[in-house]
Amino acid sequence: MKIFTGKVISKRMQKTATVLVERKVSHPVYLKLMKRTRKYHVHDEVDVKVGDAVRFVATKPVSKLKKWKIIGVVGGLSVKSPVKEGKKRSSITKKKGDK
Repeated sequence: MKIFTGKVISKRMQKTATVLVERKVSHPVYLKLMKRTRKYHVHDEVDVKVGDAVRFVATKPVSKLKKWKIIGVVGGLSVKSPVKEGKKRSSITKKKGDK
């Protein structure tokens, strides 16, 4: 029985949460560490919020896509996001051709 840990990125459905799991794998030739991510649809009876870090485990199929169940919340919104935030552009930046 494998237990995964990930971050809740969406809670648009009633009893379903979309969880992003990030893992690091080594390139077979260059041996550089690379990030691999995967999204899982997880059955949610704990009522988690977007941004929570959760642990989930495989279970019998609940629906077509849901084959996972949340077993606990690891952390709240203060947990570091696995997805890198984009750089914010300064409001003062000049466009090409502006003087």
